[in-house]
Amino acid sequence: MLETEEIGKVFKGKAAVEGVNLYMEAGEAVGLLGPNGAGKSTTISMISTLLKPTSGDVRLNGKSVTKDPGSIRRVLGMVPQEIALYEELSAYENLKFFGRIYGLSGRALEQSIGQVLEMVGLTDRQKEVVKTYSGGMKRRVNIAAAMLHEPEILIMDEPTVGIDPQSRSHILEMVRKLNKEKGVAVLYTSHYMEEVERLCDRVYIMDHGKVIAAGTAEELKSILSSEETILIELDRAYPDFTKELQAMEAIKQATETENGIKLIVPKGSRVLGSIFQISERHQAQVLNVAVQTPSLEDVFLHLTGRKLRD
Repeated sequence: MLETEEIGKVFKGKAAVEGVNLYMEAGEAVGLLGPNGAGKSTTISMISTLLKPTSGDVRLNGKSVTKDPGSIRRVLGMVPQEIALYEELSAYENLKFFGRIYGLSGRALEQSIGQVLEMVGLTDRQKEVVKTYSGGMKRRVNIAAAMLHEPEILIMDEPTVGIDPQSRSHILEMVRKLNKEKGVAVLYTSHYMEEVERLCDRVYIMDHGKVIAAGTAEELKSILSSEETILIELDRAYPDFTKELQAMEAIKQATETENGIKLIVPKGSRVLGSIFQISERHQAQVLNVAVQTPSLEDVFLHLTGRKLRD
């Protein structure tokens, strides 16, 4: 349905995106992950025709989007990272404005506004001025605006940033229904790995402007199939303890977490004894130790050297 062919973008002699190939089938949900500066937003901007690729092409059903931008604009809904609404207008007035931009009018426009307001759960508050809304409500109006013309493809660039857990849960469930029940293809970026695992059929991981891995969550996790994760819970941070673990040859990766340290080690390695000896030497109080199979977050850290929120 939608694919990019070796697309690249150069700004002032520097490549922001280089040779990116990705595809999305009709009705599929695809995640696009990467640390800040990886090239995700630039890639999305090229797919949505906001930016013209320096090289390569974007194709919709085999036809060049670069040559005919209107072909994708007619079937695309875009939910930007930044809230794009008129704060002095009500939700209804915002939707009426954006609906007219999409070419809707009269009864068709009113019917579409009613449908999207019901979808995002804001029918009862549609006449209130947007500046009085919470961040989560504003994001829901943003999504409603993107759905007015019943798009076949929905691009969502970090739609849950900075909102409360209840609104976040509402948005995730709404996206799931749009994808699974309405058959809308979704390209989704997020700084929350659990969102991507919950919503997406496949995932692309970008870093330094390139796609460095792609597949289902399980396929990506298999990259670390010969490793296991050890979670060490501590009563507080012990920087010297962490540094010594990071220097151990038997430990592939050691990163500090909110509650302690996460280690990635070869499967079956016998490092626990050494870890406890080192903890005693640094008088580190170990509250709990758990051994797990690596997560998608672990794979991301392994590939990029950074956490998803970095």
